[in-house]
Amino acid sequence: MSKAELTKSTLTPPPVLPLKAKARMTLIFFIVLGFYFFSSYKTEASIGEFIDGFGNMGELIQKFFPPNLGLFQAIWPALAETIQMAVIATTISAILCIPLSLLAANNVTTNKYVYQFVRLMLNILRTIPDLVLAVLFVAIFGIGALPGIIALIIFSLGILAKLISETIEAIDMNPLQAMQASGANTIQTISFSVVPQVLPQFTSFVLYVFEINIRASVVLGLVGAGGIGQILDQQIKFYKYPNAMGIIIIIFALVVIIEYISSKIREAII
Repeated sequence: MSKAELTKSTLTPPPVLPLKAKARMTLIFFIVLGFYFFSSYKTEASIGEFIDGFGNMGELIQKFFPPNLGLFQAIWPALAETIQMAVIATTISAILCIPLSLLAANNVTTNKYVYQFVRLMLNILRTIPDLVLAVLFVAIFGIGALPGIIALIIFSLGILAKLISETIEAIDMNPLQAMQASGANTIQTISFSVVPQVLPQFTSFVLYVFEINIRASVVLGLVGAGGIGQILDQQIKFYKYPNAMGIIIIIFALVVIIEYISSKIREAII
């Protein structure tokens, strides 16, 4: 190879993607695009139909304004109930998830049958939407906050146990093995080698799930599971759109405040 050819080959940048990779990416793109058009055809949903709906949306928005913000005092009991539902559900699920998270971590649970059973149970819990749970428990216990709390507990438990078990599986095993070698029992080993490593993440996840439960409890109220969502549903059904918009704005402000406080707590912990 001549000096000029060597210089040219050195200066020529390599292709970003090999031809096979480009062909594979192109094929995947067209497959996804094909699924999109097929799904749009089967569901009779199209972008044109979405754009046409903006006219109806504009008419509906006009009915919501001006919002009635003077009903804060009237809806405060229901708003407080929504917060209390989230607090109860998050607290109970945080307590229940501790043993489940340990049993679902393969570096702590040595019995593979127990590990697989707990994992399967948590996967089942996560596959059931909270709204379906709320409808089921409303049918069992009747309209009120109790069905919503039970639905949120099950919903939160699936999320928390999954996140914390994966956190436990990622811990440094050296402290745990050192305590086991020194004769510590299971509770001592978990208390002094596992808990200190996962406590910041545990607190962060609990706060995160609390934020989710605040929003979820509002939605659950739409099916009769208590809280402010129940009043919002009533106002919409009675066509009192200014009242409904006022409730939506108050809920939005509440969620923003709670998320801000929660994020500051997480920043201080982690």
